[in-house]
Amino acid sequence: MTKKILVVDDEERLRVLLQSYLRQEGFEVVTAVNGREALFVARQEQPDLIILDLMMPEMDGFSFMHAHNKERSTPVIILTAKLDEQEKVLGLELGADDFVTKPFSLRELTARVRAVLRRVGQVPPVPERLRASDIVLDRSTRLVQVEDRRVELTPSEFDLLAALMAQPGRAFTRAELLDRVQGMANEGYERTIDVHVRNLRAKIEPNSRHPRYIETVFGIGYRFSPEDYR
Repeated sequence: MTKKILVVDDEERLRVLLQSYLRQEGFEVVTAVNGREALFVARQEQPDLIILDLMMPEMDGFSFMHAHNKERSTPVIILTAKLDEQEKVLGLELGADDFVTKPFSLRELTARVRAVLRRVGQVPPVPERLRASDIVLDRSTRLVQVEDRRVELTPSEFDLLAALMAQPGRAFTRAELLDRVQGMANEGYERTIDVHVRNLRAKIEPNSRHPRYIETVFGIGYRFSPEDYR
């Protein structure tokens, strides 16, 4: 069952970015621009988790948590540009489950979302073992086998392959893949993904000039062929 996340932040660019990214990660996402609107949205949508900015007009994050807690208990991850000890104590007293300081990695935030939902028993862990045709990838041991032959990958190559295999058929942009490999997308370095893909293809593809597994999606980025996934 798809989990629903409410993103509450008065910064439009960040709301749109989080909504797009989390949807691509398999979540349903609704948004609100401040605490007052978030109360209304939370009543209507009943989210499974709330990502909450603290400093917002009309009603700040703490005021929202105080009011929302009277109606419903929902896991909360607080976003903040800075967090002193007093604010953290107050957040914990109001029921915050985690804190993320801006600027942050989208990959890290998504991992924290999944971790919080796991703690409250709402999502299963991400599969440790992925298989596609002749390729087997094990997250726990960070080992990859192709046709029963162990393939040595760099950490970046492993993370790239894991991201692609976890969602076969989905077209990833270079920025999204860079965030998964390095933890924070940087527009000036997006083309480094092309280098990682070229090196990865040389190691796992039967013919790297005519790739079978990692397909190029022109104008977008790359995807793992859904035909080979099982």
